[in-house]
This record gives sequence, C-alpha cells and structure tokens, in this order.
Amino acid sequence: MGRIRTQATKRIAKEIMKKNPGIFTSSFEKNKKKLNEVAEVASKKFRNVIAGYITKKFKQSQK
Repeated sequence: MGRIRTQATKRIAKEIMKKNPGIFTSSFEKNKKKLNEVAEVASKKFRNVIAGYITKKFKQSQK
C-alpha cells in the first residue's frame, strides 16, 4: 500500500505547480528549497509532504 495524502496537500501542490511551471525537478532536496522560495508553508513537516508530492508528480510526468 502506498502513502495516503490528504486532498489539501494535493490541491496546494497542484496550485503551486500550476503557478510556477518549470521550476521543480525530480530532486526532493531541490524541490524543498524552491518551495520555501515560492510559498509560505506553516510547518517543516507539511513543506516536506508537499515537496514529496511534487517530486512524485514530476517523476510520473517524465515517464
């Protein structure tokens, strides 16, 4: 079974990716740093969850 993410996480990640196309990569570490620059996230854990989801979606789109 995979990891379950909330609808809020998915919605926020999709909005951020839509507003900032082309700045995210398949690297989780780079996505964390870019996410800090682009959006203000309430906590470090939530930032990491969003960055992980963005990384997953980027890798899926590359296939």
